Amino acid sequence: MDALPALSVHDLRFSYGDGRTALAGITLAIAAGECVALIGPNGAGKSTLLLHLNGLLRGSGSVVVSGLTIGHAHMREIRRRVGLVFQDPDDQLFMPSCIEDVAFGPMNMGLSWTDARERALEALAAVGMAEHAERAPHHLSVGQRKRVAIATVLSMDPDVLALDEPTAGLDPRARRQLIELLRALPQTRLIATHDLAMVEELCTRSLVLDSGVVVADGPTGAILEDARLLQRHGLRDAA
Repeated sequence: MDALPALSVHDLRFSYGDGRTALAGITLAIAAGECVALIGPNGAGKSTLLLHLNGLLRGSGSVVVSGLTIGHAHMREIRRRVGLVFQDPDDQLFMPSCIEDVAFGPMNMGLSWTDARERALEALAAVGMAEHAERAPHHLSVGQRKRVAIATVLSMDPDVLALDEPTAGLDPRARRQLIELLRALPQTRLIATHDLAMVEELCTRSLVLDSGVVVADGPTGAILEDARLLQRHGLRDAA
């Protein structure tokens, strides 16, 4: 029997309050351990899709994480299984110190401060930020804050990482460090990004999203070599 997908989405649809359709029937499946890029023009629905993966937004259709369908009865477990990393790390970091930010999730799961702190230190070490555990996040560089934001979800021991524009705003050295970090992580990774050079280097598979639908899904090399596809969906300038 085939293993369950780490993430399965079927006919997912969502419209905002102003009537704008953001997702118009998304269906996809991602295997455990895959690193998949989600690419497309601004307004394609990429961030909206990510927000559905741990129930922050709820449309029609279904989202299943490792066999567990998103629903109110097990939302806490879903949010443990899917770690969502926002584009702006300041949306994720709000405590006086990095260690407190990273321990926040485990403590909300009911762990003691001692156990949550141990988890937090392990997560910070995994992203190369253990030496900054007691520092205030606002004293760190953007690249450092992004790594701490990733640690806040790693401390929850997730199955899936959903990352929104992880390299945005980084200088070349910080970008390189983040790519190497993402490469080393064992979790299933879905990365929404405009950084096609990172996609080519890091992701074996790419999904092209436009106007709320998946218009292409295939090996990254084949997707990025299709100049007409990229031009048609705003990912490359016309020749």
